[in-house]
Amino acid sequence: MINFAPPRIDEKIIEAVSETLRSGWITTGPKTKLLEKKLSEYCGVTQALCLNSATAGLELALRWYGVGPGDEVIVPAYTYAATANVVIHCGAIPVLADVNKDDLCISAEAIEKAITTKTKVIMPVDFGGLPCNYDLIYAIAEKAKKDFQAANEQQKKLGRILILSDAAHSLGATYKGRNAGKLADISVFSFHAVKNLTTAEGGAMVFNLPAPFDNALIYKQLSITSLHGQTKDAMAKMQKGNWKYDIVEAGYKCNMTDLAATMGLIELERYTSDTLPKRKAIIDAYYNFFSVYSWAELPVLKDEERESSYHLFPLRIKDITEEQRDKIIQKIFDRDVAVNVHFIPLPMMSFYKNMGYEMNDYPVTYNNFSREISLPVYYDLSMEEIAIVTKAVRESVMEVL
Repeated sequence: MINFAPPRIDEKIIEAVSETLRSGWITTGPKTKLLEKKLSEYCGVTQALCLNSATAGLELALRWYGVGPGDEVIVPAYTYAATANVVIHCGAIPVLADVNKDDLCISAEAIEKAITTKTKVIMPVDFGGLPCNYDLIYAIAEKAKKDFQAANEQQKKLGRILILSDAAHSLGATYKGRNAGKLADISVFSFHAVKNLTTAEGGAMVFNLPAPFDNALIYKQLSITSLHGQTKDAMAKMQKGNWKYDIVEAGYKCNMTDLAATMGLIELERYTSDTLPKRKAIIDAYYNFFSVYSWAELPVLKDEERESSYHLFPLRIKDITEEQRDKIIQKIFDRDVAVNVHFIPLPMMSFYKNMGYEMNDYPVTYNNFSREISLPVYYDLSMEEIAIVTKAVRESVMEVL
């Protein structure tokens, strides 16, 4: 069986994690702080906060901006549930927007139509690792400034809708020469097991707020929030005579451990030189194979302004129904190849359907979802295995069409 996206766990990672285990420091400590430093340098910003998940980072960002009951947050209908779930956690309303038919990213036109005086945040999702059109999104937020209703000091200071990037897929992607992490006010990466860079479970917030915001101060504040509102972490408390601490807020427990950060440090060290080229080579092989078939709609992964992180290869089959797509997937699995679908749209999920969201309101999202099949992309996938995958997909499509 060819799996969909197993993590890269080699001897280098095993040795590094073993060394951290032997060090006696396994929770948040020096490795986590070093990963934060390396991530901020990689993205070209001053501050990054490592956490136990990207979901935690998205929610912390919303809560820091004071998003609460009655507020609205614009998110794409075509995304994983975490993007909208965090809005629900804050008591706010997810306002779903349709996506572009070509790159699967949130539609700027749909964003503009969705903005009201209750809108506090726009949360673009870099689908499959391809950055959204952030300049256009910022222009929309700027245009809406005149109607923005600030409800707290943070919102007054920014004076507009916050741009919070769900960059779960896009570490290493670029937009107009800028790295993901430097494209929005706050960006959040995922280091889940299936991501390009994994810490098993984990994520990071990257801060890029404009003056007069102090990103270093916000990092310190949210470091406290992410650890129960405790004023000192374990490293600080371990200093001689420095055991006393205070709880200054009812915070959360979502810090990253040094065990996780150790994996991340190894992965980040080889990310640009090794991981990204290998993923690009796999995707280039898929492109070369499927480009000759009239039924294959290939994903946008690079254009004049953007380059993906090559997280996914979302192949779409032209002129088929959802039922036909599902039959193709089953036939691919029957050939011992694992594939996936990104994503089942939010309006098709029971929770969001019960809230009143209807799939018919997002026709582009549904059209893309109904024809989409994500093919395996992972570091250890060999060219021989790629040949097996492409053969399985081609034969399965031809049996159904």
